Amino acid sequence: MAKTSKKQLELDEIKVINQLQKNCMENLDLFAKNCGFSRQKVWRIIKNLEDNKIVWGYTGVIDTEPLKKKRYMLLMKRNVQKINQKIVDILLSREFEEVVAKLGITIETSSYTHGEYDWIATFLAPDIIYAKKFSELVKTTYPDTFQKIDLLETLFDIKRQNIFNPNAKKIKEII
Repeated sequence: MAKTSKKQLELDEIKVINQLQKNCMENLDLFAKNCGFSRQKVWRIIKNLEDNKIVWGYTGVIDTEPLKKKRYMLLMKRNVQKINQKIVDILLSREFEEVVAKLGITIETSSYTHGEYDWIATFLAPDIIYAKKFSELVKTTYPDTFQKIDLLETLFDIKRQNIFNPNAKKIKEII
């Protein structure tokens, strides 16, 4: 059996990662064919990526309209003082998610960022009223942490998580 260089293994992993981002639910035979690899090689690479926590989950890309939910983004700018340990512990626990879930809110992403804003959260909520409740909950749960919080509503996704919206032409009705 021929040995494969570390560089080639990295290139193969990138091919598989790119394919996973396009459609992780694709039939393994078709997936392997699209990568130019055997089923076994693809399976082995995916297993390796999962074991090494390079791939740490799979999710579906959903249309929020049938769920009667809208997607929002909360942009948060931190105060200059250091975040106290209690706030960090709340961030790391699932307490806050459990509280907002009772309001019908699902946090999709929560990211510490560099730039104008220090933290960005995307979430699903039934409407703008619930989105504003979420924003207020952030202020009360993390007091004196953020100097500025902006709430944005996503009106339409043309592409989400590397997947093009199959109803992308609906944007013409909105713009």
